Formats: sequence, structure tokens, C-alpha cells
Amino acid sequence: MRQLSGLDASFLFLETPQMPMHVGALHLFELPRGYRGSYVRDLRRHVEQRLPLLPVFRRRLWWMPLNLANPAWVDVAPDLSQHIVEIKLPKAAAGADALQALEAQVGLLHPVLLDRSLPLWKMHVFTGLAPGPDGRKRVGVYTQLHHAAVDGQAAVALANTLLDVTPQPRTIEIVRSTRRKVFRLSMAEMLRGALGNEIAQVSRIVRDLPSTVGTLSGAARTAVGSSALFGLRKGRVSNLTLAPATPFNVSVGTGRAFAAVSLPMAELKALGKSMGATINDMVLAVCSGALRSYLQGRGVLPKKSLVAAVPISLRAAGDTSSDNQASMSVISLGTHLPDAGARLAHVKAATAAMKSAMGSVKSILPTDYPSIGVPWLLEAATALVGKTRVADRLGQVTNVTISNVPGPPVPLYMAGARMLTNYPTSIVVHGMALNITVQSYDQSLDFGLMADAAAAPDVKALADAITAEFDALRALRVDAVAAPAPAAKPAARVRRATGADSGKKRTSARAASPSQAAGKPVAKRTAKRAAKTAAATAGEGVAPRRSAARR
Repeated sequence: MRQLSGLDASFLFLETPQMPMHVGALHLFELPRGYRGSYVRDLRRHVEQRLPLLPVFRRRLWWMPLNLANPAWVDVAPDLSQHIVEIKLPKAAAGADALQALEAQVGLLHPVLLDRSLPLWKMHVFTGLAPGPDGRKRVGVYTQLHHAAVDGQAAVALANTLLDVTPQPRTIEIVRSTRRKVFRLSMAEMLRGALGNEIAQVSRIVRDLPSTVGTLSGAARTAVGSSALFGLRKGRVSNLTLAPATPFNVSVGTGRAFAAVSLPMAELKALGKSMGATINDMVLAVCSGALRSYLQGRGVLPKKSLVAAVPISLRAAGDTSSDNQASMSVISLGTHLPDAGARLAHVKAATAAMKSAMGSVKSILPTDYPSIGVPWLLEAATALVGKTRVADRLGQVTNVTISNVPGPPVPLYMAGARMLTNYPTSIVVHGMALNITVQSYDQSLDFGLMADAAAAPDVKALADAITAEFDALRALRVDAVAAPAPAAKPAARVRRATGADSGKKRTSARAASPSQAAGKPVAKRTAKRAAKTAAATAGEGVAPRRSAARR
């Protein structure tokens, strides 16, 4: 029995019918050639074999009396027939595009809350899809996991346990536990345990307070001194600014629309390297251009840049625990810039500013805190926000959530079937009706776009815009490679001094000498102006040339 941390439990107390707090993924699996069995039954047997290694799959919530503090996890024996279910698609799906049929199913299933009396996970197996190009049968699997149980990296670790690197599943001996599956605790025992945990939390906060204050003050001095966070210096990108109004910044309802798209991982990585950008920079730049195109096509593109909420991991290297260890940062996307190269430069500057500001404080960001009374407060506040639709009227700090989670770089198998795609599904909340989550898998970068059905019913068009923006960045690289190098300027001629110059200082001839000019004030000022221009170009995202990607 283990009490949930403050961060884990918050996903329970923030959950409403309008804001389900489960995450997951949509997978397309290819069955072995000649397969004639029932994949649902095979999958249940496979998961049963792995249950000893999957604590998330075999624990449910144990609520504190009067919901006074955070609940706890207790071990149970799950009924896999309740967690792994088959959905037979209509015959029309057999002749339709498989991904399109599965996207529609995710849109229907995602709003349904998970049963809190059971372990908080579920797998929907879709049968009836058209065979693949080589005639092999295919099935879809939509997995749901409550965010109270896992964060993005914990979900990847869980998948690595459940999946195999070969079609033949590895054999794992089942170790039967002798512990009781259900705990019978009195109210007094539960309250005593909760109170002891609260005292420990307060003690830790008091103990760590001096170092926390020192870290925060040092980070504040660094941020203000470098203007990395606040963008005070001319030419710097500022991430701390209210986001402009968009169709995404509204209260959400109970409907969802989902779309998926993939980009080639190796090509995107090479493209980023040639432009001095990380994979995360490239993901943000692609999303920036797609959002600009989508909003501009509907006549609602703000003049001000959109701002993204970007999760950052607080997890130490090698930590595979299942609890949430993440925080949130904000990144200006540069959607106000019409040029693809300018947007990429803007994103690179914005991510650099974020890293400078967040680097020193990551170690002290809390994931657990005292919880006495917190369940009441969070549930009441969430209900009030939804009922009053206050998100429709208040300004927002961010417009959209964009998350990039590293995944396995090799093909994986589950119960003998090869996984072809791994599209993440995530959460939308009041005020941010669009979530773009990205995960790498095998040779692809898979994008999952979840939106409120009323705010963005045509989210598929945004997925198509992601592909178009990637093509624009590729064209930008081609233009850069094809552009001829500037012609070298002829060497300056030095005029020999004559008698008429005898009364003058002979600085002009000396200044014309390349070996001596570098030390002169004029040259210094010229170099300084050039450096300033380059910094402004990187900060503001102003591209000095046109490209084929210009919109």
C-alpha cells in the first residue's frame, strides 16, 4: 500500500466528464503470416504472463476516509476480460483506410472515463480491418492509462516490459505472491497513515527550505542578468507573455477529435543537424508552421506568436518508477513569422531561453507535497471552472500543449504481432483544447493530435499541415545547398603616399592593410554591428533571404 504523491493525485481531482485524465496510444499491429487464432485471447495470455513485472496493471485506488487526503495504491488481481476487450469494426471499415477508421474510434472512446473501482488501464482491440499490402491481417489496439499512474517516460518503460524485440515472446516465470490482495484497514489506521505521511512532507519542506531559497534566488539573478527568461534585451525571445486568443483557448466539452501522422525520423534528425537544431527544436518548428497554416487558412491567425506548454522531465537517469516526475515550461512558437527558416530560428532561441531559465531549478521543483484538504479544494475549483466556462473569457498563458517523448528505436512485437505505429493520445483541458504529443518509434516520429471536437473538429487538416511544414523545411535546406557562394571581393589597392600627403597622418594606407585593420576602432565597430545583426536575426527570427518555403 503506497499513498499517491501530490502530483499523481492531482490528476484524479482534476478529472471531470469534460476532462478525462487518461493518456495512451493508438497502435496498428501486423499479425504473423497465416495467423488464424484470436488475438484478443492471445493478448490476454501474454499480459497475464507479464503481470508480475507490471505493477501499474495490478493495483487500484484505496480512498481515504472523507476524501481527506490523497488515496493510496493497493495490489489486486485484475480480471483481464474487463481490461482487454474486443471491438469488431463494421464491414465498411474493411474497405476504408485503416488509420482513418481507428482515428474515429479513438475520438469516440477517449471521452469515456476509466472505472476507478478497477486498475486504471484498458486495451481496446479493433478487429475487422482490411489486410495490409502483403495480405497479412492487421488489428488496432488503443491503450488507455490514467495519468495518475504514469507519466510519458513511465509509460515508455511499461511498454518496454510488455513488448518484445522478436516475434517470439520471451518466457517469464510467474511468481505467485503470498501477500493479501485486499487490505482491510480500519478508519483509524488509514487516518494515522495519512497523518504520518503529511508530517513527513512538512518536515522535508522545512529541511530543504534553505537550499531551495538559495537555488531560486540564484536562478532569478541568472535569468534577469542574462535576460534569457524575460527577453529584456533587444533581440531576445521572451517566453513569459500572455498567449493570444485562438479557437483552441476555450472550455472543453465531452467530445473529442483525433488525428495521427508520421514523419521519417532519420531525415528529420539529419535536417535538424544541418540547421543546428535538435530533434525537439524541429518538432516545435514543424508544429509552429502547421499551426500558422491551419489558423491562417481559417482567417484567425493572431498577429502575436502562439505559446506552447511543453512538459519537461524531472526524472533522474535510469529511474523507471511509474509515478509522475514532470513539470511544465512555456515556449514561444514564432507563428507570427511567415518564413519557415525564421520560425526555426525563433524556436531555437526560445528553447535556449527556456533551458537557461529552467536548468538550475529543475532539481527543486516538487512532485509531492502535503495533501490534507487538497482533494476538496481541487475538485471544487475544477467544477467551478467547468460550470462557469471561465476559460472562454480569461486570457491564457499558453495556447497548446506540445510534448515530445523519446521512444524505442527498433521494431517491437506484442503477443507475436509486429507494432507498425505508435501514435500517442493525451489530455485536453479547459483553456487548451488541443494537445500534440509526439513519440519516436522504430524509424518514425509519430504525432498524435487530440482536440476538443467543438474547438477543432477538422484536426485532421492540422495533421496534414504538419507534413506540409516538414516539406517546407526540407525545401529550405535544398535552397541553402543550391545557393551559390558569394563572390570574393577584390583586394583593396593601397595608394602610395606622395609629397602632398606629407603633412597628413598616413593612417589610410595602414588601415587598408588586412594584417593591421583588425585592430582599428572602425573595424571593431563594423564587427560589432555584424554580431548584433546576427543576434537579432536569431532572436527575432528575421530571415535575410527568401526561400521556397515562404508562405
